[in-house]
Amino acid sequence: MPNGAVSRQPNLLLIMADQWRFDYVGYAGAGFVNTPNIDRLAAGGTVFTHCFTNGALCTPSRIALATGLNTERIGAIDNEAYLPRSVTTYYQRLRDEGYEVGCVGKLDLAKRDRYNGIRGQRPCTFGWGFTDPHEVEGKMHAGTSPTPIGPYTQHLQERGLLDAFYRDYRNARGGPRVADSSVLEVGDFADGYIGRQSAAWILDRTGEFPWHLFVSFVGPHDPYDPPADYSTKNRDQAVPDPAPADLSQRPPFIQRRARNRTDKHTTHARRQYAASIEVIDDMVGEILAALEETGERDNTIIIFTSDHGDMMGDLGLWQKTLPYDPANRVPLCIAGPDIPAGQISEALVSLFDLNPTLCELAGAPTQAGIDARSLVPLIHSPEPANCTHREVCYFALRQFQGLRTRDRLYVQHSDGERELYDMAGDPHCQRNLAPELDRSELIDWQRRLIAVGVEGKWRH
Repeated sequence: MPNGAVSRQPNLLLIMADQWRFDYVGYAGAGFVNTPNIDRLAAGGTVFTHCFTNGALCTPSRIALATGLNTERIGAIDNEAYLPRSVTTYYQRLRDEGYEVGCVGKLDLAKRDRYNGIRGQRPCTFGWGFTDPHEVEGKMHAGTSPTPIGPYTQHLQERGLLDAFYRDYRNARGGPRVADSSVLEVGDFADGYIGRQSAAWILDRTGEFPWHLFVSFVGPHDPYDPPADYSTKNRDQAVPDPAPADLSQRPPFIQRRARNRTDKHTTHARRQYAASIEVIDDMVGEILAALEETGERDNTIIIFTSDHGDMMGDLGLWQKTLPYDPANRVPLCIAGPDIPAGQISEALVSLFDLNPTLCELAGAPTQAGIDARSLVPLIHSPEPANCTHREVCYFALRQFQGLRTRDRLYVQHSDGERELYDMAGDPHCQRNLAPELDRSELIDWQRRLIAVGVEGKWRH
């Protein structure tokens, strides 16, 4: 901190992955993935074991996080959505509290606008509340253009690598997404680039103002293509088998999503997924090292999470936009000053609860009219393991709405089909109980879904 600077609010470092499921992290007991940096972060803070995204797709989950509003309420039910300019974001609120607000990585708050600007500083990013943005293309986005459309493809162009990267994505990934290694070394791989740009952003702070940095990695999102050395390292790694793929009781929408993959393909994809995770963990290590170098580690609250998960072959399904836990449940840990270390909370929490949490940690007053709820009282509860934050987590996309309670998963599809699972006795959702319910029970679930989804706010 420079001479004459006064004591200030804590820095806030939010690290988000793209498509990282809840059970593929070392601290959750996954010995088949190498995540030592994130594991140390979790050990030094509070882990939330039951965090659910608001919609298992990039744009809906990220708009919900930015605004603190349910996906349906804000109209963010698919990747065509735009963050409305008229709605307050938590980035704006932190800015107005005196924070420098930066981002390095993908935002997906206006995904259909395909040009990020060579410096990653589209004018709209400042309108959203960022004071120092570096908005990076997602890797599938980056792979669509033979010319630069953002800072990452500009980097590849300057390094003479854009043509090889573009051809790799055009040729090898033009059909079904496969699990091949990247043609890039880790320093030029998208998550390597994001990690090192994030470390540089931190090192560039003057210490005059508190800051919030949103680090948004683009992996381990398919096509599961880590650099070759990471792939080689994980080539023989034992990985869990997928949950059985009996879809006979599933609605037609789910059955249409099924993909026949050989056991060899699924195992290889899961190993590549684990290798992609290892890349991100290494970059988290570099980011934390930069934070240590600035002397700000003890004044920085660090959050690690993901926007949604990935089925990774469970139930014969892949990727996201699905209501089941592998796609809908995400890792979450929070560490830093005044955050209890070694604490585990099994309370039901929603991803967008980070919105008021970050604001409260910054000293901002509670924002009226949002659906999200701060996790700060839960973190500092005398009995966090037994504390209730939510009775139910609500999620919605264009194809369905759903409720996740402690022991039930209820899904109502747009075509009227319903699913209900006993998550305590049937965690892999093998038996759909909805056909066995009588009319009154189904009506009760439907009423509960409506009540939680709108929370009475449509009346105001």
